[in-house]
Amino acid sequence: MAAKDGDGWARCDRGHQHWGVHGAAGLLAVHHTPEGPYVLMQKRSWWSHHGGTWGLPGGARDSHEDAIAGALREAREEVTLVGELLQVRGVYLDDHGGWSFHTVIAEAPELLSATPANGESAAMRWVLADRMGRRKLHPGFAETWPSVRPTLSPVVIVLDIANIIGARAEHGWWRDRAGAATRLLADLDALAERGLRRQIEGLPELTLRFPRMIAVLEGAARSATPPEDTRLTVIKAPGSGDDTIVEVVAGGRPWERVLVVTADRALRERVTSLGALVTGPGWLLDQL
Repeated sequence: MAAKDGDGWARCDRGHQHWGVHGAAGLLAVHHTPEGPYVLMQKRSWWSHHGGTWGLPGGARDSHEDAIAGALREAREEVTLVGELLQVRGVYLDDHGGWSFHTVIAEAPELLSATPANGESAAMRWVLADRMGRRKLHPGFAETWPSVRPTLSPVVIVLDIANIIGARAEHGWWRDRAGAATRLLADLDALAERGLRRQIEGLPELTLRFPRMIAVLEGAARSATPPEDTRLTVIKAPGSGDDTIVEVVAGGRPWERVLVVTADRALRERVTSLGALVTGPGWLLDQL
């Protein structure tokens, strides 16, 4: 297990040769605007494999790396881009059988300055996603782009904490709603860190998601204590939790897809009328 032990050629079940003994990963940095999403693209140097084409910064994964670590490392080696400003939102798997490529989708807060960091890149450009076809694309990227493009919209999960606590049915939860909410928030924070693996009906498939998660507390649960430096956004409803959830859904960014986790029938009707997706607490609890 050593750095660069993934360098080398591998043959997939389709009979094609690919760079990366342990597979490869690339970073798809995306910035969302009212005009549409922009993707950071790399023009490969003429001497490299498929030189002169446009694709994602990336390369072979080392044996000890997961897809996210590999993609971020390769991006740092090839691009002068501040990775700490990126928020990983999902991982798309392109499995060729015997070899795979992971596209790591990361949201950028702006069109970050990016220039080539080594000789593998001839240029770096932010490209409007809907104009991708105007460029000569790397064959592998061109093949997967139609599947990856629908996954760019980030997902926001709005959590009806009172409803989820009831579905979780911990012993004695009704006597200590704040304590039950505190425990649930801690488990949700850990889930946000490791990512969600269960698919969301109505959304494109990803092997791993890191969505924004908004937990809405109401009543006695408002006294719950979230974990320090939590990855969750915790909102304490001043009145009805349902009304606050509806306000959150209505105030979302236009390029985000909203998923509300609740079993409350009336709330489901209210948020679906605003275009949100809905799933029951069981979908979430299975991942905890």
